[in-house]
Amino acid sequence: MIIGIDLGTTNSLVACFTEEGPKIIPNRLGKRLTPSVVSMDEEEQIYVGDSAVERNLLYPGTTASVFKRDMGSQKKFKLLHKTFTAEELSSFVLRSLKEDAEHYLGEEVTEAVISVPAYFNDARRRATKKAGELAGLKVERIISEPTAAAIAYGLYQSSKSARFLVFDLGGGTFDVSILELFDTILEVRAVAGDNFLGGEDFTAILEDLFFEKYTQFNKLALDEKTLRHIHKQAEQCKIGFSQGKSSAMNCKIGEELFSMEVELSRYEDACKDLLSRIRQPIKRSLSDAHIRLADIDKVVLVGGATKSPVIRRFVSKLFKALPDTNVNPDEAVALGAAVQAAMKERKEAIKEVILTDVCPFTLGTEVVREWEKGVFENGVFCPIIDRNTVIPTSRTERLYTAHDNQSKIRVNVLQGESRFAANNLSLGELMIEVPSGKAGEEAVDVTYTYDINSILEVEVKVLSTNQITKEVFRGRDVDMTEEEIRERFETLSYLKIHPRDREENKFLLLKGERIYEESLGEKRHYIEAALHKYEKALNTYDTRLIEEAKEEFKKFLEELEEL
Repeated sequence: MIIGIDLGTTNSLVACFTEEGPKIIPNRLGKRLTPSVVSMDEEEQIYVGDSAVERNLLYPGTTASVFKRDMGSQKKFKLLHKTFTAEELSSFVLRSLKEDAEHYLGEEVTEAVISVPAYFNDARRRATKKAGELAGLKVERIISEPTAAAIAYGLYQSSKSARFLVFDLGGGTFDVSILELFDTILEVRAVAGDNFLGGEDFTAILEDLFFEKYTQFNKLALDEKTLRHIHKQAEQCKIGFSQGKSSAMNCKIGEELFSMEVELSRYEDACKDLLSRIRQPIKRSLSDAHIRLADIDKVVLVGGATKSPVIRRFVSKLFKALPDTNVNPDEAVALGAAVQAAMKERKEAIKEVILTDVCPFTLGTEVVREWEKGVFENGVFCPIIDRNTVIPTSRTERLYTAHDNQSKIRVNVLQGESRFAANNLSLGELMIEVPSGKAGEEAVDVTYTYDINSILEVEVKVLSTNQITKEVFRGRDVDMTEEEIRERFETLSYLKIHPRDREENKFLLLKGERIYEESLGEKRHYIEAALHKYEKALNTYDTRLIEEAKEEFKKFLEELEEL
C-alpha cells in the first residue's frame, strides 16, 4: 500500500485510502497529529512528536522544530553534541509516521506520496524526497499541498467547470494556488507563497505583546526553558481566540505568575503587517492566472493556522464570501495525498483525473541588453519559460551575438525572478561555437523544454550552420535512467513545434488569408483583426487559450462563408 504524508512545519500526518475513502492514521499515542519536533538524549536516542515536545520543556538545547523552513539549505541544527540537516530531522519524523502506519495497517509500508508547499523550489523538493528515502520510503510522488487539498475537498469530482483558490497557511509556510477544473482535468493555473510566513509568526505576535507589557523581562537574557514556556502559553492564548472575543496568557516565571488578557481586536490590529504579507502572494497569483477576485468560485482553507478567527475574518473580507471549511484544515493535505496514492495504485473507487502542474519559478538565460545604440548592459536575465506556465511545456528564444568577431555564445541556464542574472540560481551552462562575424549577424535558437518530473532539456540551434547542442538538467531526486529521459523527451517533441505550424492551425490561417484576399473594403478589416487575434493566441503557447481562440476563429470563418 502507498501511504499519503503531510510533512508539516508544526505538525505532520499520515493517511491511507480505505473502502470508506481516505483515512487519517493515528500515531502510537492515538493522536491524529504528530508534532514535527525531534529531540535527542545523552545516549543518542531519538524522540519524535509529543515526547520530543515534552523533552523540549524539560531539557532545552536537545530539541529541534520548525526545520521544514530550512529544507534544501545548508543550515545545521545542533542537538547536544551532534548536528543535523533539515532533511535528516525530517527523516526522523517520516520514519515515525511510517512505523505508525505499519502498526495500524499490520503490514510493511515502503512507498509514499509526500506533500510540499507549492512554492518549494527544486532544491527543497529534492531535500524532501531525500528525507523520505532516509526514512526507508520510496517516494512515489512529491505533490503540492494545495493540489492535495483540492483532491481532499473532492473539487475534482465536480461536474461543472470552476475556479478554486486554495489558501494554505500552515505553521511555517504560506501558499496560495489557483486551480481550474474542466472535464476530468484539474489544472493548477498559478502558485505563489511565502516560505517564511505561518502560524508560528502569529504566535510570536502574542509573545511580543507579553514582553511589551512586562518590560522587566529581557527576551535575550531569559533561559531557553523559560522562553519555551512563554511560547507554549502564547500558542494556547492564540487557540483561545476561537472560543471568544478575548483570550488569556498565563506564564509562570520563577515563582511568580504573570498574566495578560488580550482582546481579539487588539490582537488583530497587531497582526496587520502579517496580514499585509498574505495579500502579496494572493495578488501575484491572481495576476499570473489573469483572473480577478470575482472570478473565483470557491475559496478553500487549508492548514492549522486558518482555524484562527483573525485569518477567517481576513479571508472573508478579502473575498467577500465565506470560505469552504468542510474538511478539517489540519487534515486536508494528508487526506488528499492518500487519494493521490490511491490514484497511483489505480484504485477502482477513485475517479480518474488528470492533474496538471505549473513551473513554480521562471527559467531563462543571461544576455547582454542594448537599451539604445551603443549602450549595453551585461548580466541581464532573459526569461524563456515564465513562472506558472502549465507543464510540460517548451519555449524558444532567439539570441544574437553581441560583439564583433564573437565566436562563442554562452547559454547560462538560470532559475529565478530577478532582472539581474547574478541574483538567480544557475543550473549550469552551455558554450556554443558560432562563426565569427559582425555583432548581430549570428543567431541561435534556445529552446527550453520542461517536464513534470523537474527535468529541463536545453536545446541550442545555430541558425547559420544548423548545428544543434542539447543538454538535460535534472533534479537530483529524479530516478529516471538516461534512456527513460531520452524517450520522455521524444514523446514531448510535439511541444517544440510552434502552435502556428500544427496542421489544424496552419489550415485555419491559410483559410483566413484566402478569404481575406477574396474580400473587399470593411470586411477585410474584420478578417485582419480576427487573424491578428488568433495569431496572438498561438504565440502564447497556452493550450487553453489556443483552443478557445481556434473555436472562435473557426466559427468566425464559417459565418463569413455562409454570407
